[in-house]
Amino acid sequence: MIRLLSIFALTIVTSLCLTGCQPQGGNDTPDPTLRVGMELTFPPFEMRNEANQPDGISVRMAEALAERLGRPVEIVDVAWEGLIPALKSEKIDIIISSMTKTEERARSIAFSDGYVTNGLCLLVAADSPIQSAADLEAPGTRLAVKLATTGELWAREHLPEAQINTPDTSAACVLEVVQGKSDAFVFDQISIYQFWKKYPEETRMILKPIRAESWAVGLRQGDDEMLEQVNAFLADFREQGGFDRLAERYMAEEKAAFEEMGVPFLFE
Repeated sequence: MIRLLSIFALTIVTSLCLTGCQPQGGNDTPDPTLRVGMELTFPPFEMRNEANQPDGISVRMAEALAERLGRPVEIVDVAWEGLIPALKSEKIDIIISSMTKTEERARSIAFSDGYVTNGLCLLVAADSPIQSAADLEAPGTRLAVKLATTGELWAREHLPEAQINTPDTSAACVLEVVQGKSDAFVFDQISIYQFWKKYPEETRMILKPIRAESWAVGLRQGDDEMLEQVNAFLADFREQGGFDRLAERYMAEEKAAFEEMGVPFLFE
């Protein structure tokens, strides 16, 4: 009996010692890293550079935001359709990925103030008779739209009779047009301009916007403190010329081309 009591006492002492030796904070200390989700396939906003490192306007925005907050930053590369689920499951803290603020998405996540005004437009074959979005209403029209984008939402809402193809990358959508498998690709203006530059002989861009859109930072619903911090950052970054500097660094050619064509340029 004495032996059993001694073992029991030793066990208690050992347990207390181990507990007391744990580092302060333990596993309860929150990780200060700001995890920013984006799909790194959308230059010049989200991409990888020649060294395979995250680069682009959204990456620089994320770094500037983290610096303002006094937090280290981690860029998390997430497939487009997985961004909102990753945010809601707390695998990432915010989304900065050229995401359009929509009513449907706002039922699931919160959005910051907008920082880019953009518009849906068209890429068609060079010899296509299509001149505007109205021409897409012709029977038998074949559309390419990237899966889970506002282009897909718009097409399904406004062109119920069209044959809608939904590749999961914008590059695949462009090839649909280049190879004659689709009559038009519906996507944002800056991307359409860049894809036209890549295929100037095979394609033609129609930049007149089908509708205007606003890109914003995505956050978890109820994260009011982060929302306030992000909105304050966006306002100050804009006022201090941050967006202008990024445009000159990553989009000087596009900015000049848009101004020449009379198309409003992006940053709000």
